Amino acid sequence: MANKTIAVTLGDPSGIGPEIALKAYDDSRIRNCLNLILFGDRRALDAHARRCGLRADYSLLRSTADIAGFEHGLALVDVPSLDASFQIGEISATSGRATIAALDAAIDAAMAGYVDAVVGSPIHEIAIRQAGIAFDGHPSYLARRTGTPVDEVGLMLCWGRTRVSHVTLHLSVRDALAAITQDRVQKVIQVTAQVLQRLGIARPRIGVSGVNPHAGESGLFGREEIEIIAPAITKLRDEGMDLIGPFGADTLLPRKDCDAFVVMLHDQGHVAGRVAAPNMVAAMSIGTPIVFSSVGHGTAMDIAGMGKANPEALIQALLHVSNNFPTGERE
Repeated sequence: MANKTIAVTLGDPSGIGPEIALKAYDDSRIRNCLNLILFGDRRALDAHARRCGLRADYSLLRSTADIAGFEHGLALVDVPSLDASFQIGEISATSGRATIAALDAAIDAAMAGYVDAVVGSPIHEIAIRQAGIAFDGHPSYLARRTGTPVDEVGLMLCWGRTRVSHVTLHLSVRDALAAITQDRVQKVIQVTAQVLQRLGIARPRIGVSGVNPHAGESGLFGREEIEIIAPAITKLRDEGMDLIGPFGADTLLPRKDCDAFVVMLHDQGHVAGRVAAPNMVAAMSIGTPIVFSSVGHGTAMDIAGMGKANPEALIQALLHVSNNFPTGERE
């Protein structure tokens, strides 16, 4: 079977993105099973390689169309976008413009079918704002870029062999409770299943959390499970989906018999990820026409160009978008 081809943006070229991109490909988990197409300004990649003492052994592609003729290894689609003001380790408008130029090119390559998925290296939102570009996070930007309604795009956190999708994200708890409807719960479960199927899991098993302690304890601590979440599960189960729940998130997430979990609130998934895999969580945008993930950490400007950056979060993101885990993943 041919290796999958994954686009990797360099992220903010002033940060650690170029460094971790080169380091990730040097890891045997990636080099032996994936082809990587880097997207960004060649000058930034080469500058980081020199500063960090890394090999920059890549094939240079002049356009996304050249990907079709690329057979194996590491390549770069050069996206010239930097000017003389570029400096490693400094936040700037030129780096912000370069960040978005590389991101747009990678998304377009995925939409055109040249790559199987896109992984974004860390970005700096202040640099993007300095460049005068509207940006409010990868999921919503990706939705607009692909013509997807923003409210249909969600987030799946991935670490190790755990995947967690969220029904609500950046809302107050009061507003989040109002946003948890049967339709929304069903939609997130369905989108989660679709992503897993695109990753090669034909009939995924998904565990669904409650929102109240102990999933409401049969109505003692709230009725959202009885009136909203359980009916959503029942409806989709009747349509043939393999679902369990609702269970309390604290007892659900440690389970080993699910391909993914759907939780109701931001912190139900995020706290678990931060505790279980600090600085190694991948954030996958779900609900769009392309498979997209980004690293769960920042640009680390303070160590950019020093060769100190850990590529593990990027490696995890690559493994998840390619589903390149050993067979028999579900225990």
